[in-house]
Amino acid sequence: MSDRLTTPLVRRDGELREATWDEALDRAAEGFRRVIDRHGPEAFGMFSCSKATNEMNYLAQKFARVVIGSNNIDSCNRTRHAPSVVCQATVFGPGGGTSTYTDIEHTYDIEQWGTNAREAHPIFFHHLLTGVDAGAALYCVDPRRTSSAKFADVWLGIDVGTDIALANAVGREIIAAGLTDDEFISRATRGFDAYADSVEPWTLERAAAVTGVTGDVIAELAHAYASAETAQILWTLGITEHHNAVDNVLALCNLALLTGHVGRWGSGLVPLRGQNNVQGGGDMGALPNKLPGFQDVADPSVRARFEGTWGHPIPPEPGLHLSLMFEAMERGDLRAVYAIGENPADSEADVTHARALLPDLETLVVQDIFLTRTAELADVVFPASVGWAESEGTVTSSERRVQRVRAALTPPGQARDDVVILLELARRLGVDLGEPGPEELWDELRSLSPMHAGMRWDRLESHGGLQWPCPDEEHPGSPFLHGWLWADDLE
Repeated sequence: MSDRLTTPLVRRDGELREATWDEALDRAAEGFRRVIDRHGPEAFGMFSCSKATNEMNYLAQKFARVVIGSNNIDSCNRTRHAPSVVCQATVFGPGGGTSTYTDIEHTYDIEQWGTNAREAHPIFFHHLLTGVDAGAALYCVDPRRTSSAKFADVWLGIDVGTDIALANAVGREIIAAGLTDDEFISRATRGFDAYADSVEPWTLERAAAVTGVTGDVIAELAHAYASAETAQILWTLGITEHHNAVDNVLALCNLALLTGHVGRWGSGLVPLRGQNNVQGGGDMGALPNKLPGFQDVADPSVRARFEGTWGHPIPPEPGLHLSLMFEAMERGDLRAVYAIGENPADSEADVTHARALLPDLETLVVQDIFLTRTAELADVVFPASVGWAESEGTVTSSERRVQRVRAALTPPGQARDDVVILLELARRLGVDLGEPGPEELWDELRSLSPMHAGMRWDRLESHGGLQWPCPDEEHPGSPFLHGWLWADDLE
């Protein structure tokens, strides 16, 4: 592509001009060092890239914590699907989708909520249509009649922002009609009475007035979902990008708990991820409060294990997420940013605010494949590789499947692999992280993340990928999560 970045750039006399790699790396290192020496490591923030490999994201969060000494690292994993991760981790433990793509080919009922999967997730939608062709009912909840909704048996054209009201009415109707899975609720859940009380006011009539969906259609969805032998709920940003997004996702999780549609083949809760490695970015610890494997950075025993391997202390306090970093920029507390594959000057909710703050940073370094709007504001720009086409490593899909990716192309011009750039910048900041290749980085990750422990590269090759959790090298991976909910010995 003619617009690919192929040469490092540094800002001279107010303009970005071509530079050598040595000049660009030295300039970036000097800028970061100056900020850290004057203001401390908390004046540094890092944005990692959910389009890049697991290995790059693992190394990026290690760079922030070991080289800089800060937990101020974030990625669009948290921005886009943080409510999904928070809710599923709160309700079930792990913060990932509970099912496989092939589950939906064999389910009886599909609730597509706030997602246009046909356009945004075409590979998954192929599996969904296979299920529809096999007889699954498809209900689409969306303010717009999207191209996905055109395939639905029923489209619920909900008024914007009324998802919780609709979910509460569905829950109330399931309870009122006696369609709950009482044995599952008694054995595997807590708080049913409080939930039932909370949804009691949401009659079909009230919900219809609030949501714009007629009561008979709400009842039809409730009866179809609760009565189906197996059923799945899928959602994306139509649910998560709201001020009350956590409550949105909890409302959907509650429907699965009411009916026992989780923890077994064909049933589940599926937050569809956007970019090719959004799931992996979070799994790898590119988050301000989590180390790899969704382990709490505030837990001393967790930090001790990582510190033993890395040979460096890890700050005990969670860092700032992306939005809080911009607030810290405005206060003058955050003065340096390293953005890898992220373009907040175009992607922040308040882009005017972001574009005003980024140029005022003492040091802004951007690592990307194009001269994005954020890169145009930078002091240093590193030309990087395309994570899924020009790099070796792994990525993780929405079904928690870790798969190998292989370099099919050579980065153009002087562009370098992201991992190589990070390692060289770390050396110039006084920390030698060695020369690990992608497999070595992956092995280090799985030695520290129990849910990845059994995923040797040769097993990923021979199995066509493995789904976490995979706790040991004999484990086959986990096609669906939370099967323990159906265990006979559950207390």
